[in-house]
Amino acid sequence: MLAPRIRAALRRGGVIPAHPLALDGRGRLDERRQRALTRYYLDAGAGGIAVGVHTTQFAIRDPRFGLLEPVLALARETSRMWTNRPVVHVAGVVGETGQAVAEAALAARLDYDVALVSVGGLDGWTVPRLVAHVRAVGEVLPVMGFYLQPAVGGRDLPYDFWRALLELECVIAIKVAPFDRNRTRDVVRAVADAGRAGDVALYTGNDDHIVADLLTPYRFGDGAPLYFVGGLLGQWAMWTRRAVAVHADCRAVVTGGGAPSPDLLALATQLTEANAAIFDAAHRYAGCLPGIHEVLRRQGLLAGTWCLDPREHLSPGQLEDIDRVLTAYPHLTDDAWVAERRDGWLA
Repeated sequence: MLAPRIRAALRRGGVIPAHPLALDGRGRLDERRQRALTRYYLDAGAGGIAVGVHTTQFAIRDPRFGLLEPVLALARETSRMWTNRPVVHVAGVVGETGQAVAEAALAARLDYDVALVSVGGLDGWTVPRLVAHVRAVGEVLPVMGFYLQPAVGGRDLPYDFWRALLELECVIAIKVAPFDRNRTRDVVRAVADAGRAGDVALYTGNDDHIVADLLTPYRFGDGAPLYFVGGLLGQWAMWTRRAVAVHADCRAVVTGGGAPSPDLLALATQLTEANAAIFDAAHRYAGCLPGIHEVLRRQGLLAGTWCLDPREHLSPGQLEDIDRVLTAYPHLTDDAWVAERRDGWLA
């Protein structure tokens, strides 16, 4: 069972950064900088952290590295020691059912709250088999469903899958990240049709559409509108203090019933442009992880852009594109705030 204050925080919504992996120049876990990232997110006001997800690098599960448990444990231990406020701890869970259940059990043992269940890679599985897979994980931990875009390992998931998934009481939230408007709407419609609006928390994972997702009312027929209450995003692994402020501005518009300001709408397109550069949209997201690392490196939180897979590196022209958006949109960053506190996080 999810602790009431954690469930309340999840439903209320917030900023959940997808936690990167800090490595040194020899490809080993840099524990000092890994802790610093967690401390940064907590002090920035994040409502949770997600570990073991794409941004943490799926290769941490490779026996050559053996980093899944150490990285999960380090984030949870750091969080426990750094703050007493309610923080939603999300563990990414992947693989076929046996592996996924084992990963959920590990996360439960380490005191994680929710399993983010990816069905990427389970191509050819029928809808009933996928739902049974999620049900098995849900017997171990409450589940956040996950629509991952195909470009980074996901698969197309029909409305029927989401409608069936929402019959499972263990599903308490969904991260919607297909980078596709129609597929995003499929998920929200399934929540409405299942009668679980207000019960299942919707989190955007569409890093290319963050502000618009948070502001958009999804209304089906005569029903009350549904909204995304937060986001679980790689884009929010950087500039997190600013992300918390933007999220608060969006929620104020929604709860206040007003219209978004022209400045907020302009910021929406600027953030999408910045995300395209950092995530390397021009090369089908090949440089996504090194792009995130590059921003954090410039802030002094990471020492380099290294990934466990040496084939993951910045794409041609990506560095110049990052330079361009940083020059054009300095108000998207939290550089000065980070600089004031970084040494304390690294201590």
